[in-house]
Amino acid sequence: MQAHVSSILLGVQDMDRSKRFYTEGLGWKVQNDYKISVFFVPHGGSLVGFYGRDGLADMVGVGPAGNGFSGVVFNYVVRSEDRVDQVLDEAKKAGGKILKPAAKLQWGGYGGSFADPDGYIWNIGYSAEGKDQHYAE
Repeated sequence: MQAHVSSILLGVQDMDRSKRFYTEGLGWKVQNDYKISVFFVPHGGSLVGFYGRDGLADMVGVGPAGNGFSGVVFNYVVRSEDRVDQVLDEAKKAGGKILKPAAKLQWGGYGGSFADPDGYIWNIGYSAEGKDQHYAE
């Protein structure tokens, strides 16, 4: 198996709420809306989509209930500290919950994090030392 992710599916409670958060709030563009799942234009990264939480859990053979930290965090690396602040502000205005406000990080970078309406965590970061970073924007 190669180090490759074909797509990332997020199990969501309310498809319409999640679509609004990511499209109206964060400006993502829908690539395909199949009603039971929605996929977004990837812009050079992995394909990201939603699937009803119960259906997704059933698809992979687990129960849909989840508690606490899942151990999964999505990293979104940007080219400036200002853009970190802007992305966190966009997420907050869209209804996301700021988990860690943007600040200097102990290793020298700058970043913060938010959770979307279903609790999925996004870490937004910048590093002046990261010349080999795979920037999202």
